[in-house]
Amino acid sequence: MTIEQLHGDEALRQHEFPVVAKGPFLAHAGVCALPRRVGQAMAQYATACQESEQEVSTCGQLIADVRARLARLLGGQPEEMALVGPTSLALSYVAAGLPWRKGDNVLVYYDDYPSNVYPWMALADRGVEVRFLNVRELGKVRAVDVQGQVDEQTRLVSLAGAHYLAGWRINVDAIGKFLRSRRILFCLDAIQTLGAFPLSVEHVDFLAADAHKWMLGPCAAGVLYVRREVQARLKPIVHGWHNLDCPDFLTQEDLKFKPDARKYEVGSHNLVGLAGFQAALGLLEEVGIRNIGAELTRKRAWVAADLLARGFTVLQPDPPPENVGGVLSFFRPDMESAELIRRLEAARVTATIRKLPDGQSVVRFSPHFYNTDEELRVALAALG
Repeated sequence: MTIEQLHGDEALRQHEFPVVAKGPFLAHAGVCALPRRVGQAMAQYATACQESEQEVSTCGQLIADVRARLARLLGGQPEEMALVGPTSLALSYVAAGLPWRKGDNVLVYYDDYPSNVYPWMALADRGVEVRFLNVRELGKVRAVDVQGQVDEQTRLVSLAGAHYLAGWRINVDAIGKFLRSRRILFCLDAIQTLGAFPLSVEHVDFLAADAHKWMLGPCAAGVLYVRREVQARLKPIVHGWHNLDCPDFLTQEDLKFKPDARKYEVGSHNLVGLAGFQAALGLLEEVGIRNIGAELTRKRAWVAADLLARGFTVLQPDPPPENVGGVLSFFRPDMESAELIRRLEAARVTATIRKLPDGQSVVRFSPHFYNTDEELRVALAALG
């Protein structure tokens, strides 16, 4: 299936994405609606669980396949993929599991989504200095900003792949190469990037992303990537039968963790969720992540231009191609954003409303590859 086929065959589009029958769904930066094949995969697994134990005979193959698909998507190895669900949990594993020393500092962006701020702020109790990155515009994190704000005591930098309000996508490779040269660890919150744009972990040490946004998967089925070379440094902070050796389910005298990223998976997997995640990853592979990124870039450009022409203020309306994200946030100075949302809802358009740090409310569009230009025109017309 290609994007062109989807856009040219409404019956196929509604079959693959049932939500479109209810109206334009432009809220993938929040929580996506499930594609049909993802919902069916979850239902089929759940049905199989009614006829046997929930760890059905094929669950081992399912888990291995999800790891392999994630490795292909990220350019890593299956042994580096831990199937840890929520992004917040995965990031907390990284923050709490590293061997910090008093006087170390970490650099984060205060106006990132809180999931990638709170775990690092909590390190202050361990004597770690938490520094907040200074940038010129909301969400616009550039490599030069990072380069100028680290020092000899910086042990880690944690950033979002793309800002959840401004839509600015960071240059992961440029930032990662610089940090690697300085022996500074690089952690990436990729939930607003993975599934929308190509992303490589070649220069990343840790990455976290749940499936329920751009990857079009279920909630609490996600990935924690830990580069093989740093796995020995990241100590698991949870202990259970799955991540420790326990042959025949018997307690052993010594705590011996699994030799790869499985050491971060403490117990039973979210198997129904992984069945959906497998189907979602298959869909992304079928369409092609580069094709998806190109389509989102095209959509964002013309919608931003249209909004500007209508008198809206748009966050990051024309970023360089390498910094384009899937999010487009905007407001009108002479109208409450809540009223704009009411107009969209009356036209059966699903969008989100969010607040900027200065208190200004914005409407956020986050269409995916299956949304058509006509759907976006309907949304724009509804704004008035």
